[in-house]
Parts: sequence; structure tokens; C-alpha cells
Amino acid sequence: MSDGRIVPGREGEDAFTFGSFRLIPARRMLLDDGKPMRLGSRAFDILVALVERAGETIPRDQLIACTWPDTVVDDGALRVHVAALRKALGDGRAGTRYVANNPGRGYTFVAPVTREHAHADNAVADGGAALPDKPSLVVLPFQNMSGDPEQEYFADGMVEEITTAIAQLPWLFVIARNSAFTYKGKLVGVKQVAQELGVRYLLEGSVRKAGNRVRITGQLIDTTTGAHIWADRFDGALNDIFELQDQVASSVAGAIEPKLRQSEIERATRKPTANLDAYDLYLRALAQSYRYTEEGVAEAVILARQALAIDPSYAPAAAMVGWCRLLQRAQGWGALAADDIAEACHLARQALEAARDDVDTVWQAAYTLFVLAGEAAMAAAALDRALALNPNAAHAWATRGLIHALRNQPEAAIEAIERARRLSPFDPYAFFYAFAVAHLDARRFAQAIEWADRTLHDHPRTVAAMRVKVAALAHLGHLDAARAELSRVLAIDPKLTIAGFRAYGHFFAPEVLELYVAGLRLAGLPEE
Repeated sequence: MSDGRIVPGREGEDAFTFGSFRLIPARRMLLDDGKPMRLGSRAFDILVALVERAGETIPRDQLIACTWPDTVVDDGALRVHVAALRKALGDGRAGTRYVANNPGRGYTFVAPVTREHAHADNAVADGGAALPDKPSLVVLPFQNMSGDPEQEYFADGMVEEITTAIAQLPWLFVIARNSAFTYKGKLVGVKQVAQELGVRYLLEGSVRKAGNRVRITGQLIDTTTGAHIWADRFDGALNDIFELQDQVASSVAGAIEPKLRQSEIERATRKPTANLDAYDLYLRALAQSYRYTEEGVAEAVILARQALAIDPSYAPAAAMVGWCRLLQRAQGWGALAADDIAEACHLARQALEAARDDVDTVWQAAYTLFVLAGEAAMAAAALDRALALNPNAAHAWATRGLIHALRNQPEAAIEAIERARRLSPFDPYAFFYAFAVAHLDARRFAQAIEWADRTLHDHPRTVAAMRVKVAALAHLGHLDAARAELSRVLAIDPKLTIAGFRAYGHFFAPEVLELYVAGLRLAGLPEE
């Protein structure tokens, strides 16, 4: 039963009514008898295109172009999502018709449609706004705890900066600042905000000023459970307000990203198998890859392929296949067939083309092509562009640093990796291995061993870190320790030889490759 709460419409929003349905494209909302419906993003885009031109036959190529911009897909993908749309609308039940197929021509929305402004009814009652089909978040206005009304502008500016930084994560649906600020100064519960805005996560905080110092606190809440999944505080001087806002916004965006990912993975893991969509399967693949085991990575490939079977254009899943293949190759988890490598490179290029603004997809796809195809310049350019779009992407910085390290640019590598670590200090991937390679490049062998050991503490079977440690120990003259570490490498990758490592390390700078080879040879790795 409605308690009278409303979500105000925005000026200029169009709404379309047909049958028992009401479609509000700007809010990505479809209501059936006033209740929000879940509809996949591709099916929603197709519905909008058809409804906005109701009565016209829209050619298939036009529907594909507006649903999969800058991506090449075949008619099969379109048919799958049109079928899903028809099923959601109940097309064909009780003689109701919505979408007609005109063979050889395209599709037509045949039901009568009424068009009006969404604010004409001024509300979405009862169920509130529908959850989008990707994680959704609102940054609420921060509380000014300073007792100084003049500091209100600083608190509001802080929220704007954080909202902008988080909105650069393309896999996240972020409520605009203007909508969030309708709650300023109001005492509202988490559930109410979640219902009215259609969000799964809520970020709230406070600002407290004392003299020239300011303390900013933030906490991230899962609105479905009420659980706090992240909290932190930041202290700084007000000498340069705008620089401080930038630093805090960058830190918050970097810190909550892995927490949001983990929360989404846990949600997908709890979801019944029969209800999994491409996004859920990708999250499950991500969780398996985090295990960093031979079985986990193999399972991640299977799950990512299942996601692609549902949505062939789903770029994160395409990039995930390549990322898993390079992990398998780096670890020596079975020999990759030429077809496996070709598929991984093809999917990585497809992902880069389809999701040029999705930084997570870009770093995985770029590094895949760097390792499996030796495309260093292309990978660096893709990462540079991605980081220009979202400078708070920790994994992209770490990947950029690792490429610098493997291309014998140790100081640039350390600078990039340090930035990644500041952005995401508790990231499950960590970034220690990249530090180890950078120090090996610089012939700082003791530091290389220290960082390799830190990698192995978190991921004890990381062959790449073991190889760094073997080479560094050998170059320091600690041959017994180097041989002992090499025996652990060979227990995981028994077919490793000098010749095999040379073939694997084709993407290393020649000086880096020879540094590894010399150390591995001193430790006793066989030539063939």
C-alpha cells in the first residue's frame, strides 16, 4: 500500500503508456500496473527504440545499431533479446500483440501507444523506482558537522566530486547529483531512499572542520540487507580545498570499487542458477578467477563463455576469457592450443572495440593482447586512454605499471603501481608482483625478493613471482636458495625450460628477458 511518497519527474521526461505498461526511458523504468519490472538492458533499449516509433517498421540493422553501438553482432543476438522482450510483455497471451516481426524487413511495435511527460502523474508510487540491471548507487548529501553554515559549500562540493569520480565506473549506475540532493536536510531511512531511487547501494558521510583541518568520513551501505560494507575517514588541511576534494574523491572511488565488486559477486553466488543472466555469470567467473587456482581459472573460462552465449556482445566476459588464458599460460596450467590463444586475442580485440570507456574491460583486454600477441604499443595506448577517462582505476594503473616493468622502465613502473596501491590498498589482486618485476629490472635484487615474497604470502602458487625470486636470488649469489625456489616452480610447471621461458617471454624487453634467463640458468633450469 502506498504511503504517499513520490519520486518527482524531471522536466522534459517522456513517458509512454501501452496496455498495462508505462515506459519512462530517461529513468530506464518499465512499470506494469504501477509495479516496476526487471528487463535486461538490451531488451530495454530495443523496447525504447520500437515504442518511440510505434507503428513504423524498424529495420533490423537500425535496431542493432542503436542497441549495440560500435559493435558487430548478427541477427541472432537481436532475435534472442526480442524474444526476451516479448516474453516479459506477455506478447501473444490472451490475444495481446505488441511486437510484430516483418520477415526480411524488421520489427514493428503494433500496440496503441500514448505519449506524455513523465511528470504528468508526478510519481512512481508503491514499488518506487525499478532497480537497473547493473549495480546502482547514490551518494547522499554529506552532513556538515562543523557547526559552521559557511562550510556547507565544502560538504556539498565533496559530494559532487565523489559522485563524479564514482560515475566514471561504467559498470555502475550512479544517481545524478540533483536527484540525490532532494534528500538534503531530511531524515530518511536507507530503505526509503533505496525504494524511491531504485538503488542497491548508498554512500553517506559527514564533514567536520576544526581550524584549518577537516575530517571527512564515509560509509557504504547495501540497502537490501542494511549491512555496512565499507567505512573510512580522511583527514587533511584546507590550504587547497579543491585539491583536497580531488584527493578524497579519488580515494573513495578507488576504495569502494573492490568492495562493490565483492558484494556483487556474493549476491550473484546466492542467486538461483536458473535465474542467472550474462552479468551474474560474469561475476561468478570473476570470483573463480580470484581463487587463482588451476580449477578456478578453468571454471572462470566456462562461466565467461556461458555469459557470451547469452549476450555475444558482453565485453567484460569477452575480456575475462583472455585474462584467464594468460593466467593459464603464465602459471603453466596446461599447454594452450593455438585455437585457445587465437580465441582469446579475438575476444580481447572485440572487447576493446565494444567497451572503449569501460576501464576494467580495457585493462584486461589490453594486457591479454600485450602478453599473448606482443602488442605493447597498442596496450599502452589503450590504457592511457582509459586512464584519461577514469584516473581512479586502480587495476588499470597497476597494469600500466606492469607493462612499464616488463618493458624495462622500472621507475615509471613503480610510480604507476604506487598510485594503484594508494587507490585500492586492500585490493584482492594486490600489486606486489609488479613491484617485484620493477625492482628486478633496476637490479635491486633484495627489494625484488621482498616484493616477490609479499606476493607469495597472499598467493603462494604464483609462478611469475617465484620466477622473479629465483632470478634475484641467483644474481645475488644465493644459489642454494635459488635452486630450492626453482624446485617449487617446477612442481607447478614441470615442463619449464630456458627455451620454453624465452618463447613465453616474447613480450618482455630483451634486457629484461636476458636478466631472467641468466638468473634461471644460474639456478639450474635446463636449456631444453
